[in-house]
Amino acid sequence: MAEITAQLVKQLREMTGAGMLECKKALVEADGDLQKAVDVLKTRGLASAGKKEGRSTKQGLLGVQISDGGKSGVMVEVNCESDFVARTEDFQNLVRDITEHIAELKPTYVRKEEVAQAAADAVALYEQQFSKDKSQTVSDIIKSKIAKLGENIAVSRFSRLHVNAAGVIGSYVHTGAQVGTIVEIHAPEAVTGSADFEMLVRDIAMQVTAANPQFISKQDVSADVLAREKAIQRERALQEGKPEKMVDKIAEGRLAKFFEEVCLLEQPFIKDNAVTVGELIRSKAGGSGEMKVARFVRYKVGEAADTSGAEASPLPVTE
Repeated sequence: MAEITAQLVKQLREMTGAGMLECKKALVEADGDLQKAVDVLKTRGLASAGKKEGRSTKQGLLGVQISDGGKSGVMVEVNCESDFVARTEDFQNLVRDITEHIAELKPTYVRKEEVAQAAADAVALYEQQFSKDKSQTVSDIIKSKIAKLGENIAVSRFSRLHVNAAGVIGSYVHTGAQVGTIVEIHAPEAVTGSADFEMLVRDIAMQVTAANPQFISKQDVSADVLAREKAIQRERALQEGKPEKMVDKIAEGRLAKFFEEVCLLEQPFIKDNAVTVGELIRSKAGGSGEMKVARFVRYKVGEAADTSGAEASPLPVTE
């Protein structure tokens, strides 16, 4: 029997786009004959995955996992071409498996092209051995699903949050897994285990998901964003015919509405718009000490850059 070398397997992968394990099996079956191995993969429907990898992926699902007793959280976006495939059990299982893999093995970036521009110890998700099958990489698993489901599939981005201080990571994913949030809340340990606090964390994640704030507080709004908004409101006042000497004061006054739209703590709480999110948090903190939102990540399927190429959205991976 002919020797099946790693170089031969690599060559077959490049020719067909099939996974490493499938290529090796095909070469064994074809006794090392490369063209016969291509034919073997074609008969199994595995030789076309490479051709599908250039196609646009705008549909998909979000996966979220909270682990380590609420100290760690992962959110990942996996994309495909159609809503039909996104709703299949095969695709949903893939999203779950990749989410679990990221939670366990903690990659830093999606693809090796990104790692080349990053720190030397950065790790690419696609290059890792798959946690549930060490004989294949994550890339191999994805290519197998491409071949089976007949559509391009790609991980566009993921985020990991980990809290070392007193506090937890919470999440909310809206029905259909098209938009979701992971959030880090710092609070005294005396309150973090209560059902009331767990509901608060979920409510805040739901708030971010529904209202899409860009900042946590007014203090977090960058100077350039603030200056741009002031200029917009000043010009608006001028166009409304307001006196020149009054437009700066009017612009400052209208910033309250701007903060209400873009700052989480200034937004009306979605379950009770008589209070802001900031007021809600202060009421829950009571006399137990400081409670605050440290950071959040919100994803909406399809909003990232087209995942058919090597580029991916920024990954706020934090430990």
